[in-house]
Amino acid sequence: MNGAFAEPAAESRPAFWYGLPEGYVRVDLHPSLERVEYLTAQVRALPDDVRGRAEGAFRFYAGILTLLNDQEVQGCAIGLHPDGAGGIAFSVLTVSTVPSTGVDPKLVLAGLLGAPGDRPPGETLTPVELPCGLGFLSEAERRTTAPGRSPEDADDPPEGTVWQGTVAVTGTSTPDIIVVQLVTATVELADDYRDVLLGTAATLTFTDPTRAEGPEEGPAGQDSAGGTVRDIFG
Repeated sequence: MNGAFAEPAAESRPAFWYGLPEGYVRVDLHPSLERVEYLTAQVRALPDDVRGRAEGAFRFYAGILTLLNDQEVQGCAIGLHPDGAGGIAFSVLTVSTVPSTGVDPKLVLAGLLGAPGDRPPGETLTPVELPCGLGFLSEAERRTTAPGRSPEDADDPPEGTVWQGTVAVTGTSTPDIIVVQLVTATVELADDYRDVLLGTAATLTFTDPTRAEGPEEGPAGQDSAGGTVRDIFG
């Protein structure tokens, strides 16, 4: 792990913490007005031949921030790792909450198992034991429109296949379900990214790690999760 623990930005949201894997850079979901104005000025100062692409990327970034905040995403990080073939494997890791107002979140999680026929084709769902409690791992390969392109942009927008893994878990101190999700287009490394996802979920804790009085009171699973990630990506 990279050593820094993340926590929800808003005090009204559930109190939980998690460790980021090595090779992941946190995305600021709530940039200040000064930061946005600075980026806008940087884009406008670019030469004409590249400004159009930069403006498109900036609009895409703004749209993604809006979408993530609308979906109660409380943490997002971009992963950059060697793909074993001289290139770079990209991935996106998000942590969000799913409200379960008026319903026991443990019952909601138990209901996720359901019948196999109730799930989309190719999706698997497996219970996993985590240091913070019982969770469920869902994974599937999906076809999706290429990032930055709207289905309305062209008659035949480019599509690709991504691997999507999701871990859902809840704790006694929160009425919500915590969802850790990892998505990558490098589907051939799905086994490695599954380990990264489970390693991140293993660091999830509902106890503030900054208040730990000793090594045994820190977030359970931190050392083993960090080792898993380092072993995969070096």
